[in-house]
Amino acid sequence: MGSLVREEGHIYSLAASGDLLYTGSDSKNIRVWKNHKEFSGFKSNSGLVKAIILSGERIFTGHQDGKIRVWKVSVKDSSVYNRIGTLPTLMAYIKTSMKPSNYIQTRRNRNTVWIKHFDAISCLSMSEDQKLLYSASWDKTIKVWRASDSKCLESIKAHDDAVNSIVVGFNGLLFSGSADGTVKIWRKESQGKGTKHFFSQTLLKQECAVTALAVDPSSNYLYCGSSDGLVNFWQGDKLLSHGGVLRGHKLATLCLAAAGNLIFSGSADNNICVWKRDGGEHICLSVLSGHSGPVKCLAVEEEQEQKGGDKQFIVYSGSLDKSVKIWRISSQLVPNQAEVGTSPPQNFPSSNSCRVSQRRK
Repeated sequence: MGSLVREEGHIYSLAASGDLLYTGSDSKNIRVWKNHKEFSGFKSNSGLVKAIILSGERIFTGHQDGKIRVWKVSVKDSSVYNRIGTLPTLMAYIKTSMKPSNYIQTRRNRNTVWIKHFDAISCLSMSEDQKLLYSASWDKTIKVWRASDSKCLESIKAHDDAVNSIVVGFNGLLFSGSADGTVKIWRKESQGKGTKHFFSQTLLKQECAVTALAVDPSSNYLYCGSSDGLVNFWQGDKLLSHGGVLRGHKLATLCLAAAGNLIFSGSADNNICVWKRDGGEHICLSVLSGHSGPVKCLAVEEEQEQKGGDKQFIVYSGSLDKSVKIWRISSQLVPNQAEVGTSPPQNFPSSNSCRVSQRRK
């Protein structure tokens, strides 16, 4: 449908809500687009914007400096965004730093308080009831924040390497994927007046880094992208049994998104694969090409349902080529009709040559 280009840095994060799109880059700016036109923006003064997530009237952004910043649109002017907080808050940081027992040793042989990430934030996710915010970091931890007052409730030593992705689904389970090649499940339990997360199981263990996770809440499927270009998936209604592998990319899968019966995978090969789930089967509908750099992030919004029950989706893809491309996808397309975007480059599999390795239980 078009491209949004603002020559100010690689696009690392996207979030969409209705007619608004938020884009984060390494330019210190978060841009706001309305109906595919630049509408507003706000500056973080903290460098690369690694993650953006929306919760009600608030926008949470995760940054290279290990901090989370909280923004809210002005009541008087919808094009003005004000920063209303930082996680951890200054007061919480000072209070925590007063006790020596609150310090942990970092990999740089320096000490820091446990409530603060000491490396870049890679991903943000909200609990299903919107009460908890989860932040994942290259410091190998996941931190749990109470959304109402920005208090850090817990720090989970999750992995042996950088945590690249987290997602919540299946009635409160937390899934984490890491550069150590594992996908882990964390179970939330009530403990006194609060909650605590416990390790449940390792869902995947492999040589290649786990780079992206996505949950389809409508059908209880979990998808996992890896640096080898593969996308594994599990079925929640079958006790998270391994369903199969989607093979559509020649280079690393960097991002995933799920909407309706469609799954989108963006890759370092500059392309996006569109997969359609029909029952337990997956079909590769199309390869969307058009970016000249790796596809780093995806966001999907459903349009109003068309006549005949056809669902249309608007897909936003952010790339290291400094652009965001906009695609319209129909859930009713069949593979030989799904000619979207420009033709796939030479030596790249066409939409009909993507492969699915399916396990049937």
